[in-house]
Amino acid sequence: MARKIILDIDPGVADAMAVCLALSDPQLEVVAVTATGGNVGPRQSTRNVQTIIEQLDPARWPRVGAADPQQPLRTDGRELYGPDGFCGAQFGVAELHHRHPSTKVMIDEIRSASDRVTILAGGPLSNIAAMFQREPDLATQVGHLVIVGGTLGGPGNVTAAAEFNIYCDADAARQVFHSPVTKTLIPLDISSQVVLGYDLLSHFSAKSSPAQQLLHTILPGMFHTYRQRLGREGILVHEVVGLMAVLEPDRFKTEPLHGDVETGDCLTHGATVLDRRRRPGGMPNMDVAVDLDAPAVVEAIHERLKNMGCPKNGR
Repeated sequence: MARKIILDIDPGVADAMAVCLALSDPQLEVVAVTATGGNVGPRQSTRNVQTIIEQLDPARWPRVGAADPQQPLRTDGRELYGPDGFCGAQFGVAELHHRHPSTKVMIDEIRSASDRVTILAGGPLSNIAAMFQREPDLATQVGHLVIVGGTLGGPGNVTAAAEFNIYCDADAARQVFHSPVTKTLIPLDISSQVVLGYDLLSHFSAKSSPAQQLLHTILPGMFHTYRQRLGREGILVHEVVGLMAVLEPDRFKTEPLHGDVETGDCLTHGATVLDRRRRPGGMPNMDVAVDLDAPAVVEAIHERLKNMGCPKNGR
């Protein structure tokens, strides 16, 4: 039986790649793709989620959730990824007049699932925190929450101390860290070990499957952005690494740790604090990826992308 999953994302090229892979994988049943602001604002994120699903046009569409227009965000990623989040790729999309909020969609799917739902949180944790605040018992009904964000020991990527997803809404992240949901954290300094090079583009053409066509359109802009703005010849796809943690858990080494988030208005706002002392001050509240087999994860991503056909969502 396919594993039910919700992708809570702030697209983002890497988020779009994660959706393509998830919808194409027979191990997964994507029951919903929900938008949260982050790389772009909430309204654009909602539009981007709808754009991705329309471009892929899977046999059975997952439910689409709209980000809260009033979502508090401390920053966004438009300086790097452009105002559309897709590095300038242009897509038409049919605007929906009636959108269900992301939190409602997640609540409905978790409540209605006959088995536990996995959530991949690829953006700020605003939706997850709002869901647990609204219905606290849901924290124990989620099968597994995989959080892409935070840092294990390295520097942040938005400040010297903080990783982007956690920094955007540190209060929400702290609430989720302290919730009783079963969770795994995939920190920035672990996911950054997976670097995809230009050979990735050889898998896609404008005449292949809808998923490959979408990536053929948006990936070149991401490579260009990384080279021009960051001086890198490869790209990082943190959300895809998070998805691989769901699909290929044996490629990851995790440790149970106590995690917290700095929410004070200071230089360390949004910093992830993981207690790795021999005698920690609190009980472990999450599993944290502390290492991965990067070559094997890169190979698994390439293999899945190469064989990615028309998405078939079994919902």
